[in-house]
Amino acid sequence: MRKILAATIAASVGLLIGAGTIPVAASATVKTGGYTPPAIDWGTCTRPSLQARGAQCGFLVVPLDYAKPNGTKIKVAVSRIKHKSADSAYQGVMLVNPGGPGGSGLGLAVLGEYVPNGAGEFYDWIGFDPRGVGSSVPALACDPNYAGYNRPFYVPVTRQLEKTWLNKAKGYAKACDTAGGALLDHLKTTDSVADMESLRKALGQSKINYYGFSYGTYLGQVYATQHPDRVRRFVFDGVVNPERVWYDANLDQDIQFDKNMDVFFGWVAKNDATYHLGTTAKVVKQKYYATLYSLIKNPAAGKIGPDEWNDIFVSAGYYVFGWEDVASAFAAWVNDKDPAPLLSQYAEPGTPGSDNNYAVYLGVQCTDTQWPTNWSKWQRDNWKIHSKYPFITWNNAWYNAPCINWGAKAGKPVDINGKKVPPVLLIAETNDAATPYSGAIEVRKRFPRSVLIEGVGGTTHSGSLSGIACTDDTIAAYLATGELPDRVRGNRSDKQCDPIPQPDPAAVSAFSAKTADNARAEVRDAIGVR
Repeated sequence: MRKILAATIAASVGLLIGAGTIPVAASATVKTGGYTPPAIDWGTCTRPSLQARGAQCGFLVVPLDYAKPNGTKIKVAVSRIKHKSADSAYQGVMLVNPGGPGGSGLGLAVLGEYVPNGAGEFYDWIGFDPRGVGSSVPALACDPNYAGYNRPFYVPVTRQLEKTWLNKAKGYAKACDTAGGALLDHLKTTDSVADMESLRKALGQSKINYYGFSYGTYLGQVYATQHPDRVRRFVFDGVVNPERVWYDANLDQDIQFDKNMDVFFGWVAKNDATYHLGTTAKVVKQKYYATLYSLIKNPAAGKIGPDEWNDIFVSAGYYVFGWEDVASAFAAWVNDKDPAPLLSQYAEPGTPGSDNNYAVYLGVQCTDTQWPTNWSKWQRDNWKIHSKYPFITWNNAWYNAPCINWGAKAGKPVDINGKKVPPVLLIAETNDAATPYSGAIEVRKRFPRSVLIEGVGGTTHSGSLSGIACTDDTIAAYLATGELPDRVRGNRSDKQCDPIPQPDPAAVSAFSAKTADNARAEVRDAIGVR
């Protein structure tokens, strides 16, 4: 799901490469129905984390347009870490997607080693950069300076501000239209689902296993709906509501983000001995907004204005990971006028290709379904929510505003139906802001054999495999044997677990030390956490 613009651009490594016909290597093909992909020519990986684990990397060659399977080809970057179990215990391939849309998943082949009890060793773990992303060819990028410092104030308190942002968003859409060419018409979720099917064939598998985070849960929902007979074991963490894609989903986020920030401000107040920002959530919140407005005329270090300030704090609404860093930057500026921690939280923009994740995010969301093109609807909806939940509302609106003028034609969302799908494991925390909990309940209804784990009271998005035994051991049991908790009656979670705990700024806990260097760090990078 949505990431803050600065983090999105900082996370991307893709470069724009012109679309064209890619020669197909003269290697054996996999005999399956429909489009037959050439076998992947596996080689060594360039990423150190993959090299250290003996991973293999290569490219899956697929049609740009599956309606023209003999036409222009593109390449999807793929990684593989093979199973460590005896061949007799092998359980197939496990595809992983980090979300976004637009997140690079190439590094996530490492995820299997973090599944408890060795349950990940039964699988070949397959990471991939979806079409248009990262190391895939071509990779979309439009304007690396779009998230530059000192942008216009997000909240359009004047007609001029509103007009400036509308023009800015229109300009980015135009830049993507120019840069993307034919690729822009083929970035829908259904296109990536077709690529997953090609990947299944190229790997010689009758079925796939899948682990999807955030938007990756929607990608998995669409795959399962269209190919229920190809589903084996699927895990969805941070579950997208298929009823709300995508305009309404962003409005839902605005409400929960605001509530989560109150939780964060309360945590800062509880730790006033460390941060000295006030002993109540109300006081801390007042300092946040007072500082935001002061930065309109006097940006910190001449660079961090109100938008950058807001962006820096958004991650605290997503996760408990990194709360100490955000609070420390907050305190350093308010108490000491030291901008260095703020600058470290907001990367300097402008690296060529660095907006890859954001460009593909729009490429998918703007074309999966038609967004409102009548600006008056955006005005009404966002001002109404902003009046009560101001934290991220206009930030989120402008983030998605290029969809108003997007150059590719929108399609219609798939009607998600999991009635024919084997048991699926769903994971969500009660107060997830990026994918509100109602989405997990909706998907549980649509997948009648699914089971939902709830991280009760938590505010973290897509946080599985982070050390909560109740959740992680359930995942391990499911991957090892297919075992799931019993499904209860009614529209509620089937198993309740502790959420990921709030950090203790006074000590580096064993939990923090454990998670700082595990695969979830790569997931958090992919979905915008620093």
